[in-house]
Order: sequence, then structure tokens, then C-alpha cells
Amino acid sequence: MKKIVLVNGLIAGFIPISIFFITMGLYHKNGNFEGGMWIGYASMLLGFSLIFVGIKNFRDKFNGGVISFGKGFKIGLLITLVASTLYVIGWLIDLYCFIPDFAEKYAAAMLDKLKASGADAAKIAAETKDMDNFVQLYKNPVMVVLFTYVEILPVGLIISLIAAAILKKSRR
Repeated sequence: MKKIVLVNGLIAGFIPISIFFITMGLYHKNGNFEGGMWIGYASMLLGFSLIFVGIKNFRDKFNGGVISFGKGFKIGLLITLVASTLYVIGWLIDLYCFIPDFAEKYAAAMLDKLKASGADAAKIAAETKDMDNFVQLYKNPVMVVLFTYVEILPVGLIISLIAAAILKKSRR
């Protein structure tokens, strides 16, 4: 099981982070964070398809064709943790080596979008305060790690639940 988790987790983590590195210049330089967000989540879904592969391989090749929901979910969760950790490491490298001003650029882009939508001064002031807090939080590496895990972990957990439910198979 360890090999299945490690191999599938590394591939599942490599897919979104490699797509991120390829596309980061397109979205971060022009401030189009929404386009990058959609590509990011699509690449996470693609990467986490390896959860299905891992659970199915374990069930069919190593567990006699049967697997409980709990065991399948455990395998999916472990793949998610490996993939998410690789993703977080990749983001930290990207952030600190290539876009150290990400938080400031992101905050400015969100405020510009809000102003362009015609929001009133009170809403802009409140959002400015929130974005200032975000920028301050993002200066703390622990917070960056937590934010990044929160970005990817829920996707993997949902895919793990779905895969475990679909692939569970008991003895007849």
C-alpha cells in the first residue's frame, strides 16, 4: 500500500504544480488571478484522478478484488496528503523565488476589480482592510502553508470520498 500511496500521491501532486509553473507567467504578470484559479482547480482535479487509480490498483492487485469504504478512503486520504504536501512545497518555491510580491499583487487586483464593479466607498474601505490583513498574514510562512493546504486539501478529500464510495467492493 505504501508504494501505491507514494507513487500516486507524487504524480497527483506533480500534475497541478507543473501546470502551475507552466502557466504562472500568463496569469500573475497580467493580474488575471481568476483565469489561473480555474486552471489551478482543473489541474487539481486531473491530479487527484490518481486517487481512483490508487484505490482501484490496491483493490484489484493487492486485496483480492475487495475493499471497504474505510480502507479506500484511507488510501485516498494518504494520496491526498502526499499530493498536497508536494503542491505546498511547489507553491513555496514559486512564491519565494519567483513572485515574492504575490500577496500585494493579488490584493491590488481584487481591489481594482471591486472598484471597477462600481462598489460604494464603504465596501471598498472594508475590502481594503481585509486585503491589508491578508497581505500581513501572507508575510508569515506558516500562514502561507496553511492557506495553501486549505486550497488543495478539500478537493482531495472530496475526491477521496467519491472514489472510496464508487470503488468499494465486498466479498459475495
